[in-house]
Amino acid sequence: MSNHHVAKSQAEMAELFSQDLTTGVGRSVKHDSADKHVSGEAVYIDDRLEFPNQLHVYARTADRAHARILRIDTTPCYAFEGVRIAITHEDIPGLKDIGPVVAGDPLLAIDKVEFFGQPVLAVAARDLETARKAAMAAIVEYEDLEPVLDVVEALHRKHFVLDSHTHQRGDSAAALATAPHRIQGTLHIGGQEHFYLETQISSVMPTEDGGMIVYCSTQNPTEVQKLVAEVLDVPMNKVVLDMRRMGGGFGGKETQAASPACLCAVVARLTGQPTKMRLPRVEDMTMTGKRHPFYVEYDVGFDDNGRLHGINFDLAGNCGYSPDLSGSIVDRAMFHSDNAYYLGDATVHGHRCKTNTASNTAYRGFGGPQGMVAIEQVMDHIARHLGRDPLAVRKANYYGKTERNVTHYYQTVEHNMLEEMTAELEASSDYAERRESIRRFNANSPILKKGLALTPVKFGISFTATFLNQAGALIH
Repeated sequence: MSNHHVAKSQAEMAELFSQDLTTGVGRSVKHDSADKHVSGEAVYIDDRLEFPNQLHVYARTADRAHARILRIDTTPCYAFEGVRIAITHEDIPGLKDIGPVVAGDPLLAIDKVEFFGQPVLAVAARDLETARKAAMAAIVEYEDLEPVLDVVEALHRKHFVLDSHTHQRGDSAAALATAPHRIQGTLHIGGQEHFYLETQISSVMPTEDGGMIVYCSTQNPTEVQKLVAEVLDVPMNKVVLDMRRMGGGFGGKETQAASPACLCAVVARLTGQPTKMRLPRVEDMTMTGKRHPFYVEYDVGFDDNGRLHGINFDLAGNCGYSPDLSGSIVDRAMFHSDNAYYLGDATVHGHRCKTNTASNTAYRGFGGPQGMVAIEQVMDHIARHLGRDPLAVRKANYYGKTERNVTHYYQTVEHNMLEEMTAELEASSDYAERRESIRRFNANSPILKKGLALTPVKFGISFTATFLNQAGALIH
């Protein structure tokens, strides 16, 4: 290559790297759909133009938490003009269970109901209101069974949806027995409703050869494709799933978007007509699961500085009536029950408690927040017991860099910057001065109280099922 060409190439490279880049770290990048979102032009499932001859589905749900189904009579449903079909589990052509990992989630109740709000039958009509009125006219007779509604009762009765798991390092019983200080406690952690903007919704169009096009608001398109294929008893390649935007998910549409999609697909298969199901907000909140509430029992030993010697944790997740994703969620709570702290000798039990409530499901953090709340409660309890600043107790228990750096599940903590980050935040936030100011205020304020906390977080970002830690794409 001539010197002229070398110079030209260097000049081109210099020009390339001197461009005013509009993307990259530290630069504001607008979401691709931002303009459509703020202008209201973004098309969600419920905004799609409806098909000619489209049916609307409404599910009749159980009005009791636990009961045996004695009789279902859908004959009264057909007295309403515009009703096309009423279905029960007996009308499902393929698999009747849509459990995402293990069975336990019947699409429509079979023989018994296990939570208030469980779908028992579904009616498809020319509009949603007609479908609702017809569904409520069906006759359903029950024999009541005793429900389990309290997670503590479920734990003590060993009423579980899946087997319990245990993480153990060292001899926590011996460590607790010899610790200078020892305290016990319990903790209830509440659940949350996802409250996505667009409720659970699907719209389907039957195609030739028994196939189906499914427009669905879901965080897991492949799983909905698989489950629709299974309830129809067709190969997956017969089902096409279109998912452009969700209108919110937060975990609530990871598994539980499948129910409306599968109900629509069954109706569309039986009638040959396009079918849509949009859950009204009340039905959505009744039929679908939440973040797992947890009940925690702890027994902890520590020294005069608040440093842990040993701990026993029992983490009981309220799973609702079926497994759903509860196995992995309780596991993640166990994996985060140390948060940023070396637990010493530790025994952590994770229980998947069965209650007669809607099956709780994925929610941002996926069990991690519940595990971290548990150990942070322990840190605060120790600080109150010793009369020490809670941050001092937390720092005394931080993972170290070269020792005290192995978790209770035997993973070495690497690239640990906790001490440096905490010191910088303590200084920049004037932590000590503000704590003292709050202490003086609270001493002179009998009703209104203030508080301040500085709390670390160590959060894992991978799946415990290692084969899930990969991705693939087909690019044309």
